[in-house]
Amino acid sequence: QLQACGGGLVQAGGSLRLSCAASVRTFSNYHMGWFRQAPRKERELVAAISWSGDSTHYADSVKGRFTISRDNAKATVYLQMNSLRPEDTALYYCAADRPISTGQPVGVHVYEYDYWGQGTQVTVSS
Repeated sequence: QLQACGGGLVQAGGSLRLSCAASVRTFSNYHMGWFRQAPRKERELVAAISWSGDSTHYADSVKGRFTISRDNAKATVYLQMNSLRPEDTALYYCAADRPISTGQPVGVHVYEYDYWGQGTQVTVSS
């Protein structure tokens, strides 16, 4: 199970930090991702991080503003969101992907992820 929290209402330019706690036996075996879905839009990758934390991937729209990180000891992944914009408004999901091998790159597509959290709403007002 994945439990995301930290969403809320914030003014443009503000910051939020999302957290996702995982109830899995070996959290460090999973790549983790944050996705978002706005009304009438497809779910899209925001950021992903490898099982070790050594590799990350960001959507172009959030580069330089968002930072993904993880704490394997706490089985938690984070998304620090700064300089928020109204277009960042969406339901944010965390997801887990069990790679076939340790060298497998982080997934960037929805279908690559096996487990999903329930989502946390982020609303950015202008």
